[in-house]
Amino acid sequence: MATTASLCASPAYAAGVGGVIGWGKPDYDVTIPPPATLDGVTAVSAGSTTALALKGGAVLAWGANNWGANQVPAAATSGVSQIASGWGHELALKSGKVLAWGNNWYGQTTLPASVGSGVIAISASNMHSLALKQGGQVISWGTRTDVPAAAQSGVSAISAGGDHNLALKNGGVLAWGSNTYGQATVPAGLSSGVTAVSAGYQHSLALKGGRVYAWGRDNYLQVDVPPEALSGVAGIDAGFNHNLAYKTNGDIIVWGSNIVGESSPLTCGPVFAVSAGDNDSFVLKADPNAAC
Repeated sequence: MATTASLCASPAYAAGVGGVIGWGKPDYDVTIPPPATLDGVTAVSAGSTTALALKGGAVLAWGANNWGANQVPAAATSGVSQIASGWGHELALKSGKVLAWGNNWYGQTTLPASVGSGVIAISASNMHSLALKQGGQVISWGTRTDVPAAAQSGVSAISAGGDHNLALKNGGVLAWGSNTYGQATVPAGLSSGVTAVSAGYQHSLALKGGRVYAWGRDNYLQVDVPPEALSGVAGIDAGFNHNLAYKTNGDIIVWGSNIVGESSPLTCGPVFAVSAGDNDSFVLKADPNAAC
């Protein structure tokens, strides 16, 4: 069942800078954002046990420091435009170049030469990562390096899942990789008009016309889209076994696994960004101290 935190405020909400709020599994204090992340943050990314925030072009990291995941390299302390947190490996995008640090058991931080310039988007999963180049070419490294011909050009968005990937091309969803639970079998109706995709561990999400579509593994009801997510949704993010979404008025919607409270928000809207991790959840709120 979905948990919805609602402010019942204006029908439209927009913000771009705020503070991080987290809830769910408290291991390594990952759900306790450090003081520096309580204002001025423009992006947040939840990984397995490490979270990242972007503030004034600088990457902030907290949680487990296994493999040096919290040791942000000097190059990532200014000029960064995007962040992505995986399973102890971290990515940042700076001036078209991918930066990586942390766990490299499976080559997650051994960057292909092709991501040294011209990159416009990044996505990190447990053991592999994706980059999107100018012109729409997808690059993959780590445990999964295959990229289908259809994703070699014209792609506008990417998302790395547990062992599958999603991409958006001309408004249609592309999917490849593991399909044990149907996570790479795109439902009919998602060949056009889609505006966002997000791959979870073994399930997938897409956003079309403000409505969330979900497919793949459903052991925690993570693909049972709640009524609140059938209209007016502005953003989505698939976690390990749960999902986060936010509506155009900033309301929060959470559904799927709630084993350690990852689907029980500790705040209400309006929020302007969401990120679902392994067993934790994060949102960005203009004023994280505002009463509900």
